[in-house]
Amino acid sequence: MKQDNVVRTKSKSFAIRVIHLYQHLCESKKEFVMSKQLLRSGTSIGANIAEALCGVSRKDFLSKMYIAFKECSETNYWLDLLYETDYLNEQEYQSIHNDCEELSKLLSSITKSTQDSINS
Repeated sequence: MKQDNVVRTKSKSFAIRVIHLYQHLCESKKEFVMSKQLLRSGTSIGANIAEALCGVSRKDFLSKMYIAFKECSETNYWLDLLYETDYLNEQEYQSIHNDCEELSKLLSSITKSTQDSINS
């Protein structure tokens, strides 16, 4: 599916950004706790999407996409905390937060349309 390829590509690009941010936070800011949580949830989004695309059924696909959506929500939480505790400046935060929000909207749309197709 075309939309799935878009979300897969965007989630991989996002994961790479999260990895680079994690490295920056550890090396420059000496922040290790929240950044590790961010790394886990931010890279988990794409991993769950990859699993969803190999799903054996529409319900399996939906389940993995929904997990990816929840991981995206968790990632936003860690980004908010990093910003509100001054580990991220306004520009750093807005840039990656916007990407996270875009992924969240894509995943929300995919899970809703998949759920609708299962129910019809």
